Amino acid sequence: MTISLTGFMGCGKSSVGQRLAALLCCPFMDLDSYIEDAEGESVSRIFSSKGEAYFREKEALALNALVQKGLVSTAATELVLALGGGTVTSGESAGIVRENTICIYLKASASTLAANLSKDVPAQRPLLSEAAAQGEEAMMRQISLMLEKRDRAYMNCAHIIIDTDGKSIDEIAEIIAWEIKSFHPFHACP
Repeated sequence: MTISLTGFMGCGKSSVGQRLAALLCCPFMDLDSYIEDAEGESVSRIFSSKGEAYFREKEALALNALVQKGLVSTAATELVLALGGGTVTSGESAGIVRENTICIYLKASASTLAANLSKDVPAQRPLLSEAAAQGEEAMMRQISLMLEKRDRAYMNCAHIIIDTDGKSIDEIAEIIAWEIKSFHPFHACP
């Protein structure tokens, strides 16, 4: 069983995912990192050199490989997978996530996302880099616009929605660990 974490960039998918995997004693994988390793270049570089359509195609292939073909060690029965912020905006990827994972939407307000993303290097976020270069207000507008467009995709894929505003990474991971017990009986840590 794969637990996927979805939500807008900066909502904490990777940080929460690592903590959740530790709580569940299972492997963690970041889909963007998996793609970067396979392609030999960063997500931002792929976006700039080959475009978003190319990236979404590679993303769907990587997601399918991880979820469908079980590239996780046969000793592990679970995987925590942090998706990219736009993964579920692609119909193919959304179908894979919805049908083959327990999908958790880490829902955060635009102000929380902006605060979290302000700590990042803008070049690491290709869809926000132009707005970030124009200042905080422009970045907040861009986040709000993108979040408005993506929220429905996140909601449609989610089996569980966690409001992350005002919660720590540990709190969010513990809430998820408790929530998913109703979906799947996970093995206990040794």
